[in-house]
Amino acid sequence: MARMDLRVRAFAWLTRRQSSVAGMTEEQVIAMQSREFPAGRVTDWIFGATAPGVDVASQAVPGPGGQVPVRVYRPAGPVASGTVSSGTVRPLVLYFHGGGFVFGDIRMGDWLCSRVAAGVGAVVVSVDYRLAPTHRFPAAIEDCYAALAWAAASAAELGAGGPVAVMGESAGGNLSAVMCLLALEREGPAIAHQALLYPSTDMTEAGSATASARANPNAPFLSGAEMTVYRTLYLGPDGDRAHPMASPMLAKSHAGLPPALIVVAEHDPLRDDGVRYADALRAAGVPVKLTEYPGVPHGFLNVPGLCRGARPALAELIAEQRTALAAAPAERRDLCRGSRHSHGTRHDRY
Repeated sequence: MARMDLRVRAFAWLTRRQSSVAGMTEEQVIAMQSREFPAGRVTDWIFGATAPGVDVASQAVPGPGGQVPVRVYRPAGPVASGTVSSGTVRPLVLYFHGGGFVFGDIRMGDWLCSRVAAGVGAVVVSVDYRLAPTHRFPAAIEDCYAALAWAAASAAELGAGGPVAVMGESAGGNLSAVMCLLALEREGPAIAHQALLYPSTDMTEAGSATASARANPNAPFLSGAEMTVYRTLYLGPDGDRAHPMASPMLAKSHAGLPPALIVVAEHDPLRDDGVRYADALRAAGVPVKLTEYPGVPHGFLNVPGLCRGARPALAELIAEQRTALAAAPAERRDLCRGSRHSHGTRHDRY
C-alpha cells in the first residue's frame, strides 16, 4: 500500500477536527451548510481555481422543488484544435458535486469543470442540487434529472449540440450513475459517457462491510462513522438503502448504460463501491475503464494543490471523455431519445 502524502494527511486531520459530520446534530449540519465557501489565494491553491480561457456564468433552471442553481463553463473563443468539438458544436457535460448529499458548494467544481471545458472543448453545467437533511432522498436526484433534461433541451442556447456526458465525485458519482439509469427509464437525454469518481454505489449494510471499508475505518476526508451519518441524513433513519436510486449497484439491469470511466482511490472506504460497480457494468456488457490511484484518499481531486494524484486523474478524465465523446454512436449523439419526462413514473429497471 502506497504511503499518503503528509500534506494531505495534515489537512484532512485539521478538517475533521474542525467539522466532522459524525459529531454534528442535524441543526448543526444545516448551520454549516449556510457558510460561504472562502475565496482567496490560499483556497485557490488548495482547491484549484478556474482555468484561464473559460467563461463562467451562473443561472437557475426549473426544478421539481423550485429553481435549481447551475453554473455553466464554456471555452472562450473559437473551437480549439485537439478537442472533441466539431465546427461550432461542442459536447455537453453535466457535473454533480460530492459532499455526502449533505455538503458541497458549487464553487468546489470550478477547477475540475473549467479544465474539462477547456480540455474536452465542452460546455459543462454544474448542478447545485438540494441538500439533506432539509431535502432528503430523492430530492437531489430529481433536481439533477431536471437539470439534465433542461441542459439537453437548451443545448443550442448553451452553445452545445454534440453528445451528452455526466460526471461526478463521491455522492455526485452516485448521482451520475443514477442519471444514466433514469435517462433510459424515462426515455430522456441520450447519455454517451459516464465518469464516476470514487462513487458511492451501494448504501446497504453489505456496502458498508466491504474490504475497503474495513481497511479504512478512519480514512482522511471520509471515515466509516461519517459515511454512516451521511447515508442516514440523506435517506432518513427509516430510508430504503436498497432502493436502486440510492444504490445503483442494485438496479435490476445495467444493460444499455453508457461507457464508463470509474476512478477509485487506494485509501478510501468507498474504493470497493467503484470496483464492484465496474464489475456489474462489465457483466452487463458495458465498456468500462477502472483506474485506481495509489497513495490517495477519498475526494483527492478536490485538493489539487495538496494531492499529487489530482492532476494525473484530471488528465485521464479529459482523455477518456475526449475519446468517448468523439466516438459516440449516432444514437447517443442525439440529445434526447424520444420524449423527455422530467418526472417519469416508469421504474422497470428497479
